[in-house]
Amino acid sequence: MKQRDFHRGRIKIITMFMLAGLFLGFPNADASIHEYRMEAFSPRSDAFFFHGGSEGLYASKLHEPTSASETKQSLKGKSSISFDSVTFVRPKEMANKHNEMQQNTGLVEAIILEVKDREKIGGSSLKSDIICCNKYHSEQGVCKVGEVIIHNNPDNPGWPKRIKTFFQGNNEEVKMELENVEINSTGMYYLYFMFCDPQLKGTLIKGRTVWKNPNGYLPGKMAPLMTFFGVMSLAYLVLGLGWFLRFVQFWKDIIHLHYHITLVIALGMCEMAVWYFEYSNFNSTGSRPMGITLWAVTFGSVKKTLSRLLLLVVSMGFGVVRPTLGGLTSKVLLLGLVYFIATDALELVEHLGNINDFSGKAKLFLVLPVAFLDACFILWIFSSLSKTLEKLQMRRNLAKLELYRKFTNALAVSVLLSIAWIGFELYFNATDPLSELWQIAWIIPAFWNMLAYSLLVVICVLWAPSRNPTRYAYMEEMDGDSDEEGIALTSNGGDMAMKLERQAIGDDLEEDKRE
Repeated sequence: MKQRDFHRGRIKIITMFMLAGLFLGFPNADASIHEYRMEAFSPRSDAFFFHGGSEGLYASKLHEPTSASETKQSLKGKSSISFDSVTFVRPKEMANKHNEMQQNTGLVEAIILEVKDREKIGGSSLKSDIICCNKYHSEQGVCKVGEVIIHNNPDNPGWPKRIKTFFQGNNEEVKMELENVEINSTGMYYLYFMFCDPQLKGTLIKGRTVWKNPNGYLPGKMAPLMTFFGVMSLAYLVLGLGWFLRFVQFWKDIIHLHYHITLVIALGMCEMAVWYFEYSNFNSTGSRPMGITLWAVTFGSVKKTLSRLLLLVVSMGFGVVRPTLGGLTSKVLLLGLVYFIATDALELVEHLGNINDFSGKAKLFLVLPVAFLDACFILWIFSSLSKTLEKLQMRRNLAKLELYRKFTNALAVSVLLSIAWIGFELYFNATDPLSELWQIAWIIPAFWNMLAYSLLVVICVLWAPSRNPTRYAYMEEMDGDSDEEGIALTSNGGDMAMKLERQAIGDDLEEDKRE
């Protein structure tokens, strides 16, 4: 029982290292070049550590020996982690305690491990939950004093990987040797810089590491999204082409709503194309160009805002049940403007920097407004749909009523799917805190893009331009609608229906003015 408790305690400590790397603001997995800018080590158990990065990496396609002097061209087909100008800086007062002629006056270790090997760091086999080797365990011949205890993986000799860097004499700085560590097994890899010597407390790290996959610098869990954005670009192009042909064919019957739909399609096409170009550039260079990313984020935020406004004005019956939004126009535009600002701020933080560079409160501050505004949109959309359906039922406008029922059903299905997917997303993140399922993580953002595209297709089908715009367009006279719906009415009943309809239209116009 004691050995099991020690084992659990050691796994708990190493897992705590990884969770700290994910949630406490260290450089994380959304960039292939991890920069360190004079950052401090944190105490954990009997060691000090700094989380140097974590990414999903695919195994190398080529398995030739690597060296620090290899060119970019020679690294094609290889997966590796390269140390570039990584330097450790210890406090001056600690450095002065040593003589300039002394050797190895302080040790810092770089440890690379696959997430499934996290239990191989520490002293579980020694019936201890410590991380650093002490004199007693050194006498057992299983480790060296002052080093992190590592148990090699018998199925993958030499892993977890340890790279040692020693301070010399009374030098305040020491630079790691340039080294490329080749990755020959697909997995989620973590990099930690660690030291056990309490005299190194206050040591800082600067420099960078470069993480590369066989097909480029794009992080493993982002790589499938490049293909996805390419496919979505083609999907929007096909939708846009079909809509444009229909638009030109029936241009005389175009209403204002059609221009709004056209704009959303164009923005979606541009957004997907720019994201594909941004990911492609990231994959080939290893860094995200701020200009391209800014354009992609802006296109995305504008498209999301206009898509929600489109759903809202369609639900209100704009151009179908009512000719204008009346006094609601300013409220709709205000909600759209606030939503754009909130969404753009969140997207900029997520893509132009690492979201994990911000505290939990900062992330909550950015996420909550977007979630609240989305809820406002949903409530307003369904409230407006209810009123629109009620008006159409009162007018006995069967064609438009059927149109809106189909739209309502599609919208209800999308909301149910969204709720279910949010539940799945929460479960996925809760059960995979260390990103062990990184290879399928791309489906989470992909789903939302697919759902938005599907809703846009539904709107394009239901409100497609045609020779008979009375099917969905607002008409002051009811002759066209009556003919189209083929409602058999007696002359008295027909006159009464026409009077009721004209009265309803007048009421709507008065309501619009009041609103």
